[in-house]
Amino acid sequence: MENRTINTIKTYKKIIIYYFSGTGNAKNVALWFSQVAIENGTECQIINIAQIDRRSIAQPEPGALVVFISPIHGFNYPPIMLNFIFNFPKGKNKVVLMNTRAGMLIGKFITPGLTGIAFYLSAFILFLKGFSIKAIMPVDMPSNWISLHPGLNVRTVKYLHQRNKERVEVFTRKIIQGKHHFKALIEIYDLLLAPIALGYFVAGRFFLAKTFYASGDCNNCDLCIKSCPVKAIKKVDNRPFWTFNCESCMQCMSNCPKKAIETGHGYIAAFVFVFNAIILVAFYKFFNNYFIPIENTFLKVVVESVLSIVFIGIWYRLVHWLLSIRIVERIIVFTSLTKYKWWGRRYKALKEAEYKN
Repeated sequence: MENRTINTIKTYKKIIIYYFSGTGNAKNVALWFSQVAIENGTECQIINIAQIDRRSIAQPEPGALVVFISPIHGFNYPPIMLNFIFNFPKGKNKVVLMNTRAGMLIGKFITPGLTGIAFYLSAFILFLKGFSIKAIMPVDMPSNWISLHPGLNVRTVKYLHQRNKERVEVFTRKIIQGKHHFKALIEIYDLLLAPIALGYFVAGRFFLAKTFYASGDCNNCDLCIKSCPVKAIKKVDNRPFWTFNCESCMQCMSNCPKKAIETGHGYIAAFVFVFNAIILVAFYKFFNNYFIPIENTFLKVVVESVLSIVFIGIWYRLVHWLLSIRIVERIIVFTSLTKYKWWGRRYKALKEAEYKN
């Protein structure tokens, strides 16, 4: 689709785009949005929130359009973006909310991802701060979560880039003409995912943070540690170690030059078995003998969530140490689906020259 300059009176003197991106999907959307705005003669500023002081956020200029773009993690914006929005200074600016979510392809039909509560929660927080929501838009960019599904092929990745660039350009032209856009609100079923989104935010993300490890192929280049947008990786026992701060953005796995970063499907399966068959059984036996039995369902969920986080931390530290033993490391590697070519295609968002035409 050819770019077209919009010959209209400028609705906004400036557009400020705040984005968070792991493998580049949200960054591409930010670039596509800004390109159309600049072609229309509108000043546009793009800010990667992982590279700024998020505790002291500058007040946006009055009259500027503020755009937030982030991937969806666990049917919500990830904590780094949620915390950024929560700490954002009060104002009267108009706001656009966008996300990148897990798009896939069947033939030429793009299967939409799920936004969950990201728009609803963020819009509510910003409304309380005095902002008005101008538009919302989910963008079904290629899913990068190869921890949970096989990586997408090149044709699919290129097609999704091409189609989504066109969609974002059309959306942007509409917005900078002063129009509203709320079509995504018809996906009301997203609200049904609220319990899962809450569970992910409270406990699930900590569990997923402990699924990554560096295999024996790691050459200690430390690229993953240096480039982690949330500084969640450190060096322990002379190998990368993922802390609970990990956002599971997949940047480390996708950028590793040795493809040494894997998801430990095998040792996580072992953890689930040991935790449910031994740890929980022993805990309830002890607790029921010496204290009042836990019968409330909600309380059980809370207790088991806390126990799972504590135990996965211990389990991960043990596995990290065992990786120094070659035979154990090989067992863990070959029980990781991301090790195999048919599953573990690493993903990076494409540059324009890679998907054009």
